[in-house]
Amino acid sequence: MDIRALTSTYAVTPQIELADLAAVKAAGYVVVIDNRPDAEIPEALQTAQMRTAAEALGLTFVANPVIGGAITMANVTTQAEVIAAAQGPILAYCASGNRSSVVWALAHAGKRPTDELISVPARFGYNLEPLRAQIDALAATKG
Repeated sequence: MDIRALTSTYAVTPQIELADLAAVKAAGYVVVIDNRPDAEIPEALQTAQMRTAAEALGLTFVANPVIGGAITMANVTTQAEVIAAAQGPILAYCASGNRSSVVWALAHAGKRPTDELISVPARFGYNLEPLRAQIDALAATKG
């Protein structure tokens, strides 16, 4: 498991395993967001199995499947709502952590500077620069 903290309360990681959930809890995370559609992953790691295992450990589990290249405003809104409601640190995962970074950035458009929303994920190799205009446009609708 390769946890990449974008902020003190939100981190991303590539796909986690069921066995990783105890370490996620031990690391202090209280919410796990699954940003992978079930169609991309083996049955053993699909939403139902991950939710059952996470909740058995007392973690809040949220499924917000994001399709690469087809992120919806519903995805952004769900991510933003989970972030706002969380009672502690969040760990979001997808295949590489990129989609979890993208929805984080879009959820914070207008709340944080665009340069920050692009540069923070870039520290971990996630290139959100192509989303600059989209982040700015979304920020303009909020402000």
